[in-house]
Amino acid sequence: MTAHHAMLHFIANRDYKLMRKVNKWSAPKWIRMWALAASRAGDGWLWYLTGLAVLLFGGDMRLTAIAAAGSAALVGIGLFKSLKKLSGRRRPCEIEPHVWAKLLPPDQFSFPSGHTITAFAVSIALGEFYPPLFPALLFSAISIAASRILLGMHFLSDVLVGAILGTGLALVSHSLFT
Repeated sequence: MTAHHAMLHFIANRDYKLMRKVNKWSAPKWIRMWALAASRAGDGWLWYLTGLAVLLFGGDMRLTAIAAAGSAALVGIGLFKSLKKLSGRRRPCEIEPHVWAKLLPPDQFSFPSGHTITAFAVSIALGEFYPPLFPALLFSAISIAASRILLGMHFLSDVLVGAILGTGLALVSHSLFT
């Protein structure tokens, strides 16, 4: 077995162990509600409302900030759609039933997390333009990412790669627009 295959095997084993623990955990009601709300916020409406708020109250840099965040998000969407087709990785909810989450996945494949890529792309890009908002934006992105694991939609590695890709896209986009 090559080093590359050994590393992927190691990651997959850890992903499956965590998936089994999460899928069997009967989370408290407040965690269930938080996870569902965060995941639904990551469906897009939170970013549209945030974009509208930036357009209305974002000052002189508002159009540049929206362009940077929007560009990062659009490239991220194209990237995750391509990578999902290439990876073909099944979702945790398709492998093993979840104790309490009964959401339907938005698409067929798991790797990488599109919700997470978009959340980090938008949050980091806007946070670069509006540092006082950065903690709230980052909290939102982390909440969305964690919710995808808790709801059985993604493995930990799907979300970690999504966060890395989204952050990278945001930083590149910010540097291109400033």
